[in-house]
Amino acid sequence: MTPDTCRAFASYNRWMNDKLFATAASLSDEERKRDCHAFFGSIHRTLNHLLVADRIWLGRLNGVQQPPGFLADGIRAIDQELFSDFDELRRERQQTDAALETWAASVSADALVGTLHMTFRGNALELPLWWAVTQLFNHQTHHRGQITTLLTQANRDVGSTDIFAMLLASR
Repeated sequence: MTPDTCRAFASYNRWMNDKLFATAASLSDEERKRDCHAFFGSIHRTLNHLLVADRIWLGRLNGVQQPPGFLADGIRAIDQELFSDFDELRRERQQTDAALETWAASVSADALVGTLHMTFRGNALELPLWWAVTQLFNHQTHHRGQITTLLTQANRDVGSTDIFAMLLASR
């Protein structure tokens, strides 16, 4: 993992989230919130979970200490609904994507091989920072794949989801 890889993945994260939200916006609120029997139920709740997880990881990456019982600012659980309004969820997603890109723009190679001190499921952990960054970006890709499938089942096409397509388009 290099700083350039972090920047590419942060850009991909924003690019894909923009695509998913644009496609999901073509559905009614009822369709977005319909239980599709996915891990987090609906498209909306899966988009919400991604925001929750990214805020948790961003806090960890920035060394923010949380009070007991909290995973991130105001977040107590990975399935906590932060925003029931789709437009508000979308705005908050864009802000978090910008924060991830800001973090990625400033990370150094030395930091990536350094140690991250964090709490996970109540246990204090020390791990290489690059492990945490890999988890962050892999987790996003995993759940965005689920959302892409749900959108396809709703007869909506997200288009190419390959990072290669984004990298070529940005040349």
